[in-house]
Amino acid sequence: MGKLYLVPTPIGNLDDMTLRAIKVLKEADVVLAEDTRTSGKLLKHFEINTPLQSHHMHNEHKQIDGLVQKMKEGTTYALISDAGTPAISDPGFLLTRACVENDIEVECLPGATAFVPALVNSGLPNDRFVFEGFLPIKKGRQTRLLELAEETRTMVFYESPHKLLKTLTHFAEYFGEDRPVSVSRELTKLYEETVRGTASEVLEHFTDKPPKGELVIVVGGKK
Repeated sequence: MGKLYLVPTPIGNLDDMTLRAIKVLKEADVVLAEDTRTSGKLLKHFEINTPLQSHHMHNEHKQIDGLVQKMKEGTTYALISDAGTPAISDPGFLLTRACVENDIEVECLPGATAFVPALVNSGLPNDRFVFEGFLPIKKGRQTRLLELAEETRTMVFYESPHKLLKTLTHFAEYFGEDRPVSVSRELTKLYEETVRGTASEVLEHFTDKPPKGELVIVVGGKK
């Protein structure tokens, strides 16, 4: 029987690639990649010649049964996303669940993921926290915000640059303008930045200085 490896990849700084991740990617039969062009560059940099196969949110449902059958026949797959740990706001959950249901071994390597350094950098309590990922864009957004307004644990969100101001405006509206917020962008890269303050202060900052790069928002819980 084959096996599924979930392999984290750097979120910006290639020096964060682990020796074990390189070894697993070299030894796997096939690397499943969210974007083969992006991952192809990564594999080339580390001289990894394992065949690449596309596996993303638009085709993962159709591929599950075939991949499971291949693993039952002995194929070992290594799943990577464009950056960070697979299945964390990226493809990976469906295949992992299918493997578990079919008694196929799954192993996730430790490694890069954006929300952990953002949470630690924030200075907000991290003994108890909740990871929310991306908020619903339209349907269910208001309901989710109303629920989270009562959350007492620190909350962690992912957001894209062009939606940041809208999200911060909603946080100030639903959670209160004085709610502590920390926004980290370009983590591990040359222009890494973390902006901390109240919801209204952080909103004002990014209104004056439009953000670039992927973002992690950390919000203090209700007191």
